[in-house]
Amino acid sequence: MAIATVKKFTTEDYHRLTELGFFQENDRIELIRGEMIEMAAKGTSHSVCETRLERELYKLIGERATLRGQQPIILSSYSEPEPDRVIVKNREDDYLNGHPHTKDILLLIEISDSSLDYDQSTKLSVYAENNITDYWIFNLVDFCLEYYSEPYQKSQGEFGYLRKLIYLPTQSITLPYFPDLTLDLSKVFPPKIN
Repeated sequence: MAIATVKKFTTEDYHRLTELGFFQENDRIELIRGEMIEMAAKGTSHSVCETRLERELYKLIGERATLRGQQPIILSSYSEPEPDRVIVKNREDDYLNGHPHTKDILLLIEISDSSLDYDQSTKLSVYAENNITDYWIFNLVDFCLEYYSEPYQKSQGEFGYLRKLIYLPTQSITLPYFPDLTLDLSKVFPPKIN
């Protein structure tokens, strides 16, 4: 009796499928641990938070780093997610010669409403496994910022973060790698809709 195996796609396979027109223009797909995952649709709160976050980060960071939104990052040969926001080191070619890798990433940010469970479990584990040192989730369900740091491997082989801090929308937070830059979260979280 033959045992069925699952085909895991590499980033190279994924890029080749894209070049061959396998995906439609409006497809929102990312590669996670060799599997092609369809990304959740965004609600209005997600879009507003994303817009406000981009505006505030750009004002703070200016040209000290590069801001990227929903653009691929390469974590391994099997994972190429497209996080909501990433702050990466400046590079002369602006990443024309290849997407950012783990060593380029200063802060990785997801904005979560319908994708909250996925961002707190699957994505968190992938990011920790690939040594993303600072991971934020703008949690629009519980209305807080979750800040994860210090990735580690659990005894069962899974990955996670040793530290999790919670910030409320009324607080401010210092940006990792930029101790002189503070983000006022009240300017990022969308107003609550009653």
